[in-house]
Amino acid sequence: MVKVKICGITNWTDARRAIESGADLLGFNFVATSPRYVTPAKARRMVARLPENISSVGVFQNASEVAMLEIARSVGLDQLQLHGDEAPSMVARLGRQVRVIKALSVKKPFSISRLRAYRGADAILLDGFSRKARGGTGKTFDWRVARRAKGQGRIFLAGGLTPENVGEAIRTARPYGVDVCSGVESRPGKKDPRRMRSLVLAVKGSRKKAGR
Repeated sequence: MVKVKICGITNWTDARRAIESGADLLGFNFVATSPRYVTPAKARRMVARLPENISSVGVFQNASEVAMLEIARSVGLDQLQLHGDEAPSMVARLGRQVRVIKALSVKKPFSISRLRAYRGADAILLDGFSRKARGGTGKTFDWRVARRAKGQGRIFLAGGLTPENVGEAIRTARPYGVDVCSGVESRPGKKDPRRMRSLVLAVKGSRKKAGR
């Protein structure tokens, strides 16, 4: 069953609608320069209202270990998602205390062997490359790369996923999960409930086809 993560949640209404749509994980962005940034205090109030079956993920970029762990504890995060230049040794240390998703941007040439260094992560997120930002850019990449990477562990597929293309992406990549942000937004930081529902329905449709 492909997991669905809706990232860049900035308010409770969007969080509730993402849950109602069928999301499995919600992402909260703690990168101050992001248009989807939320304060730890605001995230804490939302996380406290999440059902037990919904996993909360904190998104960070080049933050210190101390800062990430402090926010994880104060907010009540289930997982950390790292989008910066975090060293494998840092990922391994953090992974002994909390589940970690390490994000890697895919640009040509991309070697699958890079993933071996991050065995301390619970999962790897493969994202489209952009010179302007890391994550939430709407940039896709060759999904066959993600399929070849499956031998290295759990793979989240991200980058330019929408309700219109997520079914094809899943059939091509066969990932553990998909991570969607801008593809279900009406504007940065504001989710579109209809697009979230459409996305989850498309994911479920791809599940049924894969099970035939």
